[in-house]
Amino acid sequence: MLYKFKSKAAGDVIMLEPNGRRVLEIVGKDAGPKGIIQPGEMPAAISALEAAIAKEEADQKAMTDEAKAKGEVPPKFEGVSLRQRAVPFVDMLRRCQQANAEIVWGV
Repeated sequence: MLYKFKSKAAGDVIMLEPNGRRVLEIVGKDAGPKGIIQPGEMPAAISALEAAIAKEEADQKAMTDEAKAKGEVPPKFEGVSLRQRAVPFVDMLRRCQQANAEIVWGV
């Protein structure tokens, strides 16, 4: 399944199901087949995504530093980070917030 996020104020953002589900869970939305994010919900969604990105990066840095301190090989992480996956969606949220336009998916 794909999530295709659409809005009148920004180009479409398409994500594979696991990535779209994760982003929606972070912003506090039901990851169902259809949904909407209203402009009033967008500041909180942006903050939640930025906090999740910062946490992921801090956790990865801590694991790497801990492994190096123990003389172990640092762990390898998923090839594409949350930051890389979420930046287009965060940009869409910002544009839609400015234009007072909702984001929908599954319609």
